[in-house]
Amino acid sequence: MTLLLTILGIALFAVGLLFSIAWHELGHLSTAKLFGIRVPQYMVGFGPTLWSRRKGETEYGIKAIPMGGYIRMIGMFPPGEDGRIEARSTSPWRGMIEDARTAAYEELQPGDEKRLFYTRKPWKRVIVMFAGPFMNLILAVAIFLGISMTFGFATQTTEVAGVQKCVIEQSEDRDKCAESDPVSPARLAGLRTGDRITAFNGKPVDDWAALSDRIRDTIGPATLTVERDGETKVLHADLIQNTVAAKDSDGEVIPEKFVPAGYLGFAAKTEILPLSFVDSVDRMGDMLENGVESIIALPAKIPDLWDAAFGDGERKDDSPVGVVGAARISGEVMNLDVPTQNIVASFLMLLAGFNLSLFLFNMLPLLPLDGGHIAGALWESVRRKVARLFRRPDPGPFDVAKLMPVAYVVAGVFICFTLLVLVADIVNPVKIS
Repeated sequence: MTLLLTILGIALFAVGLLFSIAWHELGHLSTAKLFGIRVPQYMVGFGPTLWSRRKGETEYGIKAIPMGGYIRMIGMFPPGEDGRIEARSTSPWRGMIEDARTAAYEELQPGDEKRLFYTRKPWKRVIVMFAGPFMNLILAVAIFLGISMTFGFATQTTEVAGVQKCVIEQSEDRDKCAESDPVSPARLAGLRTGDRITAFNGKPVDDWAALSDRIRDTIGPATLTVERDGETKVLHADLIQNTVAAKDSDGEVIPEKFVPAGYLGFAAKTEILPLSFVDSVDRMGDMLENGVESIIALPAKIPDLWDAAFGDGERKDDSPVGVVGAARISGEVMNLDVPTQNIVASFLMLLAGFNLSLFLFNMLPLLPLDGGHIAGALWESVRRKVARLFRRPDPGPFDVAKLMPVAYVVAGVFICFTLLVLVADIVNPVKIS
């Protein structure tokens, strides 16, 4: 049964991956056609074609390797300075440029002169190239908000899950009370498991973050209003100062950093609760911010990733994960011993995270990524406006093909990184259970 569920999870992730890629390319396709650019091909995957069908002027198909996709637009690059696309050079760098330029004019037909990508205004080209990643962002946001507002996330509440017997500094690596440890204020006050704290010092509280902050800011006498077995009771506690885990500006606990603060001594119960629209958007913003930070931190994670793949290093929880690793995680999700709705929510969140990564990764201003073409169109717009401002001749379209040598280097780096992640995902995978 475990093997069957694992295969099912991997298969579902593969379907989600293909849909995400097709959705991405649909953004490029729809906007290209909107602006009159001819698109001969719309393909999901790379390698040999498994299935294709021509509709109108575009061939739609699925290829054997589901590691990406593309649409082929006519005239991605302008012609060379001599106006000829068949010119060749003995320079390997020039050869790359001319190969890219030649590929951009494949399947050129009579009448296509006015349907070339490079002839469109820069803002239209920006829209065409941005539309693909934007579709992934839309999908990620839709899934995230849907899960957040219907199913919810694990959230600490004001209900008591347990009461500490004694006071132990959180910086100490122990959980058993010593004879010299004082009794916790919560235990002395008579707080019990199952109590729900509704007010602190007479002021109502309905979420754990607010209650935690008030407790940390209080040293000395305090009153707790609790609901117990349908009745309201007022308990009196004498909070003391203790060394506890620090919090950041977002209220998240900072591991291995401790500060002195007021201490009561109980554990908050965690429940899965849906969030409001405002809270969901705020949490989505945090997720986007974390994604950007992860992209920036990728180079710094390569040494640990190498050790995990080829040495005896530990594969960290925040280690980069590729398609194979994500598929394995999806298989693990299907085997979790939790209710079905939790499995569905976890799988959808995995798909949302994948689409968010696609958006952020493709927005990098590097060729051959979409962000590289966007940067080229923006640069063309800037230099044309500068030329008009100083009454200089129009410099013409920016030749992105001249950056193809850089694009090949970038692609080579990405391929090496992808292979490194692939090896790590196979020999030392990230696990969630």
